[in-house]
Amino acid sequence: MWYFYAICVIIEVSYKRRAGGVEMPTMAAVKISGAKLKSLRERRFISREELAEKVGSHRDHIGRLERDEIESPRMTTIRKLAAALDVDPGELLDD
Repeated sequence: MWYFYAICVIIEVSYKRRAGGVEMPTMAAVKISGAKLKSLRERRFISREELAEKVGSHRDHIGRLERDEIESPRMTTIRKLAAALDVDPGELLDD
């Protein structure tokens, strides 16, 4: 059990070193609007498969995003979706 405690202490110390010895603020979860994503995709006559290929994802992942089944997608995913749809990333965000 002591080794588990030692690992936790090492992780805590290395985290604080990377953070300059202070607690780093966490980023608020960003949620995109599935309805907006689907609307933008359909207005551009792009299929889920085509959008997934442009983003480097799977069509099922795009479907889950459109149905709001994914709570907080990665920021890189949001940026890739925005670039593929030629919109500002803010247009995809939930109001």
